[in-house]
Amino acid sequence: MAVPPLTRRLLPLSLIFIVVGLATSFVGPYLALFLAEGVHAGPVRTTAFLVVAPISGVAVSWLIGRISDRRPIRRQLMIIAALAGALGTGLTAVLRDYWAVLAVTVTLTAIAGSLFPQSFAYARQMLHQKDPARAAFGISALRTLFSAAWVGGPPVAALILAAHGFGWTYGLAGALYLLGALLIVTMLPKVPTPAAGATPKAAAGRDSNPLALFLIIASFTVVTTASTLNVQAMPLFVQDDLGGTISQAGLILGICAALEIPMMLILGALTTRIPVRRLIFVGVLCAVAYHAVAATATHVWVLAAAQVLQAMVISTVGALSISYVQDLMPEHPGRATTMVTNTFPIGQIVAAPLFGLAQHFDFRLAYAFNLALCVVGVLLLVASGRVRTPARKRIIQREPAISAA
Repeated sequence: MAVPPLTRRLLPLSLIFIVVGLATSFVGPYLALFLAEGVHAGPVRTTAFLVVAPISGVAVSWLIGRISDRRPIRRQLMIIAALAGALGTGLTAVLRDYWAVLAVTVTLTAIAGSLFPQSFAYARQMLHQKDPARAAFGISALRTLFSAAWVGGPPVAALILAAHGFGWTYGLAGALYLLGALLIVTMLPKVPTPAAGATPKAAAGRDSNPLALFLIIASFTVVTTASTLNVQAMPLFVQDDLGGTISQAGLILGICAALEIPMMLILGALTTRIPVRRLIFVGVLCAVAYHAVAATATHVWVLAAAQVLQAMVISTVGALSISYVQDLMPEHPGRATTMVTNTFPIGQIVAAPLFGLAQHFDFRLAYAFNLALCVVGVLLLVASGRVRTPARKRIIQREPAISAA
């Protein structure tokens, strides 16, 4: 049976995304626990670590993103990032001094964090050369594999952690990063950087105004912040406000994860017929609807039923946003992807004080914050569509649906 060309091109990248997803899922969910029990850091040091770590990741990823667009070395940068991840997790497996772990995190681990956006940027270049009409679908499919790895990774890591401790979980994550580096070296060919005039003029002109890009990224950031705060507050909201149990909260989060995987694939396929911006706009509206339901929910089943809305949010703002911003910056896929992926750590930073306020007053307040953030997200996305450039004015008559959203 013949393998479709798109599948052949995506197979090596698919393996890399699964490996990277498993590596990050082995350590990411248990970082706070590691700091508390493995490093014996107090509340102040733990909070400082959880703020400094994402800030360093944002800064390093942004720098590497700019370098990757200026020189045709994206594959080499991916190899360096994977090796940095292997070395960083390997050192963390044995280090138990707070300052040593922090030093590794803001250097090697921060470099490793660039592997995720650079892999998407590499995929964009490859798909644009071979099958540009299905680039958005390919990006969504790869994002789905990363999500699938996060569905299975944390439970497996929890079992390993309970049986053998943090040394094993970080050690296995290091082995996965090494496997990722090996896959890049042996299976990914070099993809040349396209010439400056090789991208379609319509794509290069549409929404590439810096102000429009800022508004779009700001919209994604506030919606991502709401999604982050939703996950943080969910267990305590279900237990304290809705009279449920922690296991029910876990089931609700599992429902969302199960829904978002097929939804990403379906929406990725729809991008060949429906403008990506329109699908993202629907996703942001679903974010408003979800948090309005959550903020007023009085029963656990209402929150569970509303996960179809939250899955739509993740499948659009969390997945299609990558290909959308890549389309707006067709000659800078590294910067474009980094801008989108950096909304996640920035969202974690912004969500932290909001969670503290909700913890002090009432966890329902977290969803009121989220509702306000998502309304702001809608307004920012609408405002980005009102920004005009001379290039945009020339094509506006041919793309009324995009500007109207």
